[in-house]
Amino acid sequence: MTASSAGVRAELDLDALAVHLQAILPTGLAGPLSASLISGGRSNPTYRLSDTAHQWVLRRPPYGHVLPNAHDMTREYTVIAALGDTAVPVPAAVLLCEDTSVLGAPFYLMELVEGRAVGTIEQAASLTPAQRHGLGLDLADTLAALHEIDPVTVGLEGFGRPDGYLQRQLKLWSRQWELSKTSERPAVAALLDKLGRALPATRFPGIVHGDVKLDNVLVAPDDPARIVAVLDWEMATYGDTLADVGLMLGFWDVPGQTFNPLTKGLATLDGFPTRTELLDRYRSRRGIDLPEIDWYTIFADFKIAVILEGIHHRHSRGETVGEGFEDIGAMVGPLLDRALDLAAQSEIPELRR
Repeated sequence: MTASSAGVRAELDLDALAVHLQAILPTGLAGPLSASLISGGRSNPTYRLSDTAHQWVLRRPPYGHVLPNAHDMTREYTVIAALGDTAVPVPAAVLLCEDTSVLGAPFYLMELVEGRAVGTIEQAASLTPAQRHGLGLDLADTLAALHEIDPVTVGLEGFGRPDGYLQRQLKLWSRQWELSKTSERPAVAALLDKLGRALPATRFPGIVHGDVKLDNVLVAPDDPARIVAVLDWEMATYGDTLADVGLMLGFWDVPGQTFNPLTKGLATLDGFPTRTELLDRYRSRRGIDLPEIDWYTIFADFKIAVILEGIHHRHSRGETVGEGFEDIGAMVGPLLDRALDLAAQSEIPELRR
């Protein structure tokens, strides 16, 4: 999605932004600023920003209703800056502005990575089956590489607390649901009860991305089986790395089962690894076993449903920017139902009850 410069100017105060950047960038600005909307963001509005010599990406929180602890620009900037010299591909961090007088909210700039998006069926359909297979495996490899990083070595030891992480996550997303819900859904209480009774111990602490999916990566223009940037780190933390694996699987649809309404069967295109292959690849890269993975996958569907309800809440109040929000509310129920279906079939007894 794009927006005209005039439209963006009404959302981004380019005059105020130019004054700020002129003062803070080491070389100042090379000419006037222009901006276009890359994504209205079912989450964070994201803009391509340029002067006559440079191009950046600007990220800011959504306009209007924002959940507590969500859309944290400082968190996102901190983690991509910390990972800049690791095996995990991230855009270079340029600057963080926490002064809300500039744009009305915190924001940050990062480098513009020349990459190819593969997060929709239409985008992935342009790849060959072999490229899709390689891309799926590279996603699992990239996630394993992230989870093998010692947070202490990159300065993220204080980025979160693995102990009690899952308990806090359940409380957080239960609270977020209560703050965002637009209707009562009995499935929420049922899922929270099951997840609470089956809560696993955190066995593999590490850096958690928090939103692992093909829509949040860019691939090399000349090699779409190679990821060149992992994006959208707003929910990153130091916690239970298997939460990311559950999310990856939640966005990885299975033929014959209910699709995630966001991905719409993307991973069932010919060539993509199966969910089992993806999980086996990750497991072999880390040399670990994952007996409780159903819990994490069910929690992922619940978490995504809560996020979508929050977006639906903002859209119903006219607080979203861009297009593609009209059907968000209708996606919540299918995700909750899918999570209950998986719980009913799980080998974990507490989830089946």
